[in-house]
Amino acid sequence: MSPISSPLSPDQIRARFSSAMSAMYRDEVPAYGTLLTLVAEVNREVLAREPALAATLAATDQLQRISEERHGAIRLGTADELATMRRLFAVMGMFPVGYYDLSEAGVPVHSTAFRPVGEAALRHNPFRVFTSLLRLDLIADAQLRAEAADCLARRKIFTPDCLALIAQAEADGGLSEPDAGRFVAEAITTFRWHPDALVSMELYHRLHDAHRLIADVVSFKGPHINHLTPRTLDIDAVQERMPLVGITPKAVIEGPPRRNCPILLRQTSFKALEEAVTFPGDTAVSGSHTARFGEIEARGIALTPKGRALYDSLLTEVRARIVPAADGSNAAAYVAVLAEVFTAFPDTWEDIRKQGLGYFEWSVTGTPPVEGDAEAQLKAGALRCDPIVYEDFLPVSAAGIFQSNLGDSGVQDFAASPNQQKFEADLGTAVLDEFAHYAEIEATSLTNSLRALGRA
Repeated sequence: MSPISSPLSPDQIRARFSSAMSAMYRDEVPAYGTLLTLVAEVNREVLAREPALAATLAATDQLQRISEERHGAIRLGTADELATMRRLFAVMGMFPVGYYDLSEAGVPVHSTAFRPVGEAALRHNPFRVFTSLLRLDLIADAQLRAEAADCLARRKIFTPDCLALIAQAEADGGLSEPDAGRFVAEAITTFRWHPDALVSMELYHRLHDAHRLIADVVSFKGPHINHLTPRTLDIDAVQERMPLVGITPKAVIEGPPRRNCPILLRQTSFKALEEAVTFPGDTAVSGSHTARFGEIEARGIALTPKGRALYDSLLTEVRARIVPAADGSNAAAYVAVLAEVFTAFPDTWEDIRKQGLGYFEWSVTGTPPVEGDAEAQLKAGALRCDPIVYEDFLPVSAAGIFQSNLGDSGVQDFAASPNQQKFEADLGTAVLDEFAHYAEIEATSLTNSLRALGRA
């Protein structure tokens, strides 16, 4: 292993990449810049009117990260693309967490989320990329499946320099500052929008008829980033104000209802853009494609398996009573049912903690300890515990966002077919278990806090 002069940490490289990605997407999708301005305005207002929230975010080292926080999403076509993408993200300290089977919701992909996993890394820059792999096995038409596979086999989504820098980082244990700059520039190329299609218009339409997402993955030179998502502290306010800045939001906010104690993840978005595309042929043919959109998220506490089971059962109950229409015609009724059903989920931090529904991080306050266990220290004010932010994604929420941007005609039926073993084989490693990760953060923080009080 050769020494590296002026090495950059994976966290620093990730921060540079996230910033470069945001700048690129702002250039490509101007409405994204409008969205960032709106989110920043709402966040400032929330912090000004809720000093207790601002103090909690500052005390838990989360205040600075919110303005920089983004997640993106890409869709890949082959196992080789997925395995190489894993290596690319590893250079930036991002690792695959969780397995998501979106075939359950009629979307022919399965996915993972590449993200930083340590608390220090998350607080430095919590950039995440929801990464999906196309399930060619779910395409019923054998001829179309073979044509799609042939198209994907011929394309190369990474530049030669990008591949060389990934290998260099692996061999040397990192990248110097100049090489890190080159790496970011080369890696960004993979995520750019390319208006020149790789397939004929005729094949594009056949892929599109099978599923719009299949056409999106197969027809282009690379996995253009299809959205970037800032984090807001009041997603309802952003949803309400989007039309005032010329952006039409989707009908309803995905995820749980508005609560005093936010849980998991809430998301909304604006509809996918219709973009000009040139199809090859004896003479080039002009057409259009819809894929890229804008999204906003609000994050709450990470739930335990018990909490997640309760959440899933309540959401299932909601969906049994009402399904939100894509045109928004029953949005008010859906929101009312959602709020009613979710009254069954406790809405104080104490109840959530005592019932074992969510994960909390413990810390010392500086107040002298008393005799007794962690509960006694908490009651006496010697310890505090704060909700651990949910850093991952919801399968139903992800599918809802996918489908809302495909339109009613874009939602086809696919047999639910989870195949985590195959996904991990294509990925080249096992995905990390999100529950184990959160549980470890909670347990470690409690042990360290009790030790600091001399009560371990």
